[in-house]
Amino acid sequence: MKPRTIISLEQALSLPYATLRFAHLGWRVIRIEAFTAEDGGLQGDPNRYVGSMVADSDRRSYFIAPNVGKESVALNLKQKEGRDVLHRLIKSLDADVFCCNTLPSRYKGLGIDYPTLKDIKPDIIWAGISAMGPDYPGVPGYDPVVQAMAGYMDLTGSADGAPTLMGVPVVDLKAGDEVYAAVCLALAERAETGEGAEINVSMLQAAASWQLTTLPLLDFGAQPAEMSRSGNEHRKFVPTNAYPTTDGYVFVAIGNDGQWKRLCDLAPFAGLARPERMTNEGRGRDREAIQAEIWALTRTLGTSELVEMLRQATVPHAPILTIPQVQALPALADRLTTTITPEGKRVRLQPKAIDRQGDAFHFAFPPRYGEHTGSVLADAGYTAADQASLRASAIIPT
Repeated sequence: MKPRTIISLEQALSLPYATLRFAHLGWRVIRIEAFTAEDGGLQGDPNRYVGSMVADSDRRSYFIAPNVGKESVALNLKQKEGRDVLHRLIKSLDADVFCCNTLPSRYKGLGIDYPTLKDIKPDIIWAGISAMGPDYPGVPGYDPVVQAMAGYMDLTGSADGAPTLMGVPVVDLKAGDEVYAAVCLALAERAETGEGAEINVSMLQAAASWQLTTLPLLDFGAQPAEMSRSGNEHRKFVPTNAYPTTDGYVFVAIGNDGQWKRLCDLAPFAGLARPERMTNEGRGRDREAIQAEIWALTRTLGTSELVEMLRQATVPHAPILTIPQVQALPALADRLTTTITPEGKRVRLQPKAIDRQGDAFHFAFPPRYGEHTGSVLADAGYTAADQASLRASAIIPT
């Protein structure tokens, strides 16, 4: 399959993550970043300026991982001439996909709404991410806000503690994955019909779609405890928890009665076995006592000792690893993607979601703000004189 071209007006994390997945496929990803001739503000994606300095002032640590393998064009879309440039890029570069994650209320004014771009390129696939979709065009949204709105925080944390954010920006990443999947589907459909598509991803709706273990319970007469914070315990399966050892913690997840029996067959845990605990329903009624008993048992064992014991019994478990330990896992170490800083330092990044035969693992370092403005415009037929005129008109940076 020939590499595709994606033009994306992107910032923050949700959409850059989506287009990263296309960059992983070897597709051309051109990020459009805002440009203004006004003084006093940082230009482009705000995430460029978050974290420790890696290469220069606009390529800091938080910006690196989602933006490898991409090109950057700085463009003033508030001016008609800038919008005309974008439209020419889409047409001249035969862009397959246009993406954006700005407020829907701004689409038309920036010349990026689907009807406008469809007139320019009828088979364009258009994808937008926003907090609550086009029905709520003025509502801004970031991952933590939507975690709160979608009930994630009410489900995370200790039962007697405060609502808590999840440790990974799951809503941003979920929305990005929805764009990735929907664009791939739209491309497959376009191959059959020749038609483009409009894709609107609501972060709220995408997040709520993962509430399949809670939202449906409302119509089943569930008790509040079935839909509220439970710490590290599972609300349905018992026992599940992070248990202390002499030198750390091990997470154990008993998902069926056979696993419970195998746990109880282990000598240190033999005392857990009682007839009334043979089923998960029975264990649910004795939840507090079981948790206390296992807690007391595991804290006398070393992490490696407990892990080996559970491994031999085929009981689902894992030591709770630090991020450096995750990076070193044999199952991941050879699958990490990489990039090279301008100074020549090799940087290990997260793995791709899946392996595909022949795909690359090494990607170009993220671009400076507007780094490829000239080369991309040249690809679209803009001469040196044309670009000089655009710079004089404050449509692209000098």
